[in-house]
Amino acid sequence: MARANGSRRKFSLLIKHIVIATKQSPTLSWRLLRAKEHRPRNDDKKPPEMAAFFHPMQHYHSLEEFSTDNAWLTVGVFDGVHRGHREIIRKLVTDAHANHAPAVLLTFDPHPASVLTGRDIKCLTTPAERADLMESLGVDIVITQRFTPDLSTVPAHEYMSRLKETLGLSHLLIGYDFALGRGREGNANRLTEIGRELNYTVEVIKALSDESGVISSTEIRKLVSTGNVTEAAKLLGYHYSMSGEVIHGAERGRKIGFPTANVDYPKQKVIPLNGIYACWAWLGKERFMAATNIGLNPTFTPERQTPSLEAYLLDFDRDIYGQNLKLEFVSRIRDELKFDSVDALIWKIQDDVNKTRDMLSN
Repeated sequence: MARANGSRRKFSLLIKHIVIATKQSPTLSWRLLRAKEHRPRNDDKKPPEMAAFFHPMQHYHSLEEFSTDNAWLTVGVFDGVHRGHREIIRKLVTDAHANHAPAVLLTFDPHPASVLTGRDIKCLTTPAERADLMESLGVDIVITQRFTPDLSTVPAHEYMSRLKETLGLSHLLIGYDFALGRGREGNANRLTEIGRELNYTVEVIKALSDESGVISSTEIRKLVSTGNVTEAAKLLGYHYSMSGEVIHGAERGRKIGFPTANVDYPKQKVIPLNGIYACWAWLGKERFMAATNIGLNPTFTPERQTPSLEAYLLDFDRDIYGQNLKLEFVSRIRDELKFDSVDALIWKIQDDVNKTRDMLSN
C-alpha cells in the first residue's frame, strides 16, 4: 500500500510538470507519457489538469511514426464522421479519458473497398477533413494509414499484435459490422479471442438508426450525389461541404454583374448533383450567404466534362484569389439549365440569389 501511495504522489507530480510543459509547448503529445505510470482504471478521481495533455490532437500517417501506452482504440474508415460514427467516437473519448487513457482512432485512405474492388469510391471527407472532425469530438490521436493490397492480406492476429505493440492497446471499441484482417476474418468474436491472448478488451457498439434505417456512409453518398443535401445533413449531423482554393476562371460572372468564386475542390470527394444550391460560404472565420452552381455551364461551355464549383457570395466585394473557401450545402434550389440568352441567365441568377437569401434567412 505504501508503494501504491508513493506511485500516486509521483503521478500527481508528473501531471503538474506536464501542465507546465504544455503551456510552454503547444505540441506536447502523449509520447511524453510513454513508460510513465498510469492511474489504475478503477480510480475515479480524475485530476482537473488531466485534460491539459490530451490536446492538441496528434495526426499521424503510419503506425511507425509514434508509440504510446494504454490506448483506447477504435478502427474504421469513418467516412463522413456521421451521427452513427459519432456515437462510437464520443463513447471512446468519454470512457478513455475517464480511465486516464488516450483516445486513439485508426482510419484508412484510400477507402479499402476501392482498393479491393477497383471501384472509384468517392469520399464524403478527405483525410484532413476527417481528422478535423475527430479533433472537434475530443480524439487525442488519429492515425490515417494508407490502405494497400498488401495490408489487406495481413492476418487479424498479426495486425492486432502490431497495434498492441505500438499503442499498448488496452480497450477496443468497434461497430456492429466491423471486421479487419485477411478475408475480414477479424470480426467481433475473433478479435475478442485475440484480445484474451494479447490482454485487451473488446466492446461492440450497436448501429444507430433513424426512421429511414441504419445510418451509413454509403446511403449518405447516394443522397449527396443525387442532390439531396438536406437529407444528407440529417444523417451527417452537419451540412455537407466542399472546400478548396479560389482560382481564376473565365470571369463571365463578373461581366454580367455576378462575380463568382471558382473553387478548386478535391476530385476524390463526392460532388452534389449538378444544379444550384443555397450555401453558407466560410472564408476563414467569416460566414457569407452564397448561391452556388455545380455543373458544366451549358450556356457557355457545353463541351465541359468535369463539373465546376462556383459560388456567388451575397453582399460581398473582395479579391479572394488564392484563399481557401469552404461551401456548406444547405438546400438545393434547382437543376442546372441552358439559357437561350444572357438576359434570361441574368434574370434566373437574380432569382436564385433571392431564393438563397430567403432560405438562409429562415
